Amino acid sequence: MSLKSKSITYWITTALIAFFIGTGGAGQIYQYAANPHGIVPQLLYPMYFFLILGIWKVLGALTILVPRYPLLKEWAYAGIFFDLTGAAASCAAVGGYGAYGFHILAPLILTGVTIASWSLRPPSRTIATNRSLRAL
Repeated sequence: MSLKSKSITYWITTALIAFFIGTGGAGQIYQYAANPHGIVPQLLYPMYFFLILGIWKVLGALTILVPRYPLLKEWAYAGIFFDLTGAAASCAAVGGYGAYGFHILAPLILTGVTIASWSLRPPSRTIATNRSLRAL
């Protein structure tokens, strides 16, 4: 893969993850504001749990987009990975509500996109490169 195509693929996958995670997090924050004492009926999680997740999702989406802070990016990618795989597991645990298991499949597809974004990062956005540059 050429450097240019790798860079384009990185930015496409990163933009997709930032969009889906960021807007999903904003939706969770809004949902909490509308009904702070409710319970998500399908998953039986309290609403405050989704507020916490929503805030972290918005912050994670912003983190993977901004320049610098490679260690924080590692944590953001890890958090996004855990959130998406946890969402798939939670939906599978309650019988995969929704049409054709969409609520299980969608987070798993986004997990693959997250892994692609993480693995295609340019050297300036990785920890190893930044540590080796500081050693010089």
